[in-house]
Amino acid sequence: MYYIGYDIGSSSVKVALVEAETGKKVIVLNEPQNEMEILSLQPDWAEQDPEIWWQHICTATKRAIREANIDASKIQGIGISYQMHGLVVVDNHGNALRNSIIWCDSRAVEIGNKAFAEIGEEKCMSHLLNSPGNFTASKLKWVKENEPEVYNKIAKYMLPGDYIALKLTGEVTTTKNGLSEGMLWDYKENNVANWLLDYYGIDQSLTPKIVENFTNQGVVTEKASIESGLPTGIPIVYRAGDQPNNALSLNVLNPGEVAATGGTSGVFYAVSEISSGKSTRVNNFVHVNYELETPRVGKLLNINGAGIQYRWLRNNTGNESYEAMNEKASNIEIGSEGVVVIPFGNGAERMFNNKTIGTHFLNLNLNIHNNAHLFRASLEGIAFSFVYGMECLKDDNATINVIRAGNDNLFRSEIFSNTIATLIGHEIEIYNTTGAVGAARAVGLKDGDYEKFGSGITKNDHVMTFSPLENKAPYEKAYKKWKQELELILTHK
Repeated sequence: MYYIGYDIGSSSVKVALVEAETGKKVIVLNEPQNEMEILSLQPDWAEQDPEIWWQHICTATKRAIREANIDASKIQGIGISYQMHGLVVVDNHGNALRNSIIWCDSRAVEIGNKAFAEIGEEKCMSHLLNSPGNFTASKLKWVKENEPEVYNKIAKYMLPGDYIALKLTGEVTTTKNGLSEGMLWDYKENNVANWLLDYYGIDQSLTPKIVENFTNQGVVTEKASIESGLPTGIPIVYRAGDQPNNALSLNVLNPGEVAATGGTSGVFYAVSEISSGKSTRVNNFVHVNYELETPRVGKLLNINGAGIQYRWLRNNTGNESYEAMNEKASNIEIGSEGVVVIPFGNGAERMFNNKTIGTHFLNLNLNIHNNAHLFRASLEGIAFSFVYGMECLKDDNATINVIRAGNDNLFRSEIFSNTIATLIGHEIEIYNTTGAVGAARAVGLKDGDYEKFGSGITKNDHVMTFSPLENKAPYEKAYKKWKQELELILTHK
């Protein structure tokens, strides 16, 4: 028997099949083969057609079943992970009324800032643990203000994972996790933050029915079965945003444990016991194992401009492989002989209170520097942004005991991982798992045995551990220089 997991990202849709009994990976693949397009109709806008996600899920599912050569009738359950904070709006027939306004879209920043000021910092931070910010609720308000003809047709709003659940089951549902990602969960009242909807003038009836994690959230319809190749009647039993799900995939479930991600964007996600939010630069979300009696909150520090910076360099400097780029970078000394890369060219950064910083290449000497210096300075710049983010997390009272990361492109780079480990003084454990695998394995967590679940991950998936290097001085010198350049830019923004 098997479980299937999906991870709906902004670059691709990933699917994984695992053995139900052991959690062993059977196959992991993604669609499309190249990256999905992000539509940017205006500066700092980012949209995707949610129907495209569904089409890629159907293609990937059929491929996985065929290439793994399994009997589809033996798939017993579905787990869904998805890009956080996006807005999908549908009509009475479940059809999307417009493109999804996705996570890295910055159009609603001022709407959220205004709400934070007018509602009051104390109420927002004590009830939402966050500012309304540039999240799903504020994006919905933007639609109401700017596209009234669309807003008037809305039957329900939802997160990207909710839309895929709708396509699979025909039912419109959401989760506490999802509502917390949209700034629509009131931790004090343990209910939807209807007062924020009221403030925005949004009809409370637009909120979907709430379902619990690790329970039957609806079953695959005949229509979805025909389109996807999945058996009819199998249940979705797990749904979470990509960062909480990534944490689950890495066995990050308890206070003091931190999950790190180095994809298009970079993330530190530190599990904590519930407390009032302190900093608007750090966001707090319902974690996958949140219970009223034992509340677990994920403190998320997001860095939009991370892997996208290194990918941009690859695409625009000869399209070498990442391995070749890393090899060239390794021949350059720590500090990149003065070259500094400020890597924030992917929209407004929450870490800087939603300022748009941009990417900056600084101190280039055309007589001595070459692309290897740019590669090293880019890896260092992204690593330094993670270190800066860790300082923000500690300022928000996050406890850091252990850091775990997936085996993705950035963390496979010794320069990147050694720089972070050395500067923050913590080991970084690398695991060969993915969000799709974690979502598939989570299907088997119906009994809530997190300890058994986690021990399987640490035993089977551990790849390597990066330890802090003894010679810390050159890293500290390079980080100090980077930080000085960043602060000069920030003072002029």
